[in-house]
This record gives sequence, C-alpha cells and structure tokens, in this order.
Amino acid sequence: MDSMERTVVRCAEGHVFSTATFPMQNLGAGRIGPGRLLRCPRCARLRSAVPVSAGAGGRG
Repeated sequence: MDSMERTVVRCAEGHVFSTATFPMQNLGAGRIGPGRLLRCPRCARLRSAVPVSAGAGGRG
C-alpha cells in the first residue's frame, strides 16, 4: 500500500516536477492561496510552486 501521493507542480521559474504530498493543499485557495514554497530540483532554490492541473494547457 503506497500512502505517499505525488502531486505535479510548477515553480515560479516554470520548471515542472512532482513532489510527495503537496503541503497544506486541503486548505484551498480561498484561505491562503494555491502556491507553496518548495525546493525546486531544477534550480535548487525555494520557489513558489502551484499544482499543475491535469489537462490544463500552458499559458505562456
């Protein structure tokens, strides 16, 4: 049984990666916003990251 869910996120620099359990995702965007500070494995810095919606096209 795998209790660790993976969430695909995009950092502020545009790097897409997956993380084990997106921190505090259940609080919702209305209360504290959708982004979280995570260490991006591509740029090795703490970056604001948001979940990537399945089927959502890139905006930029």
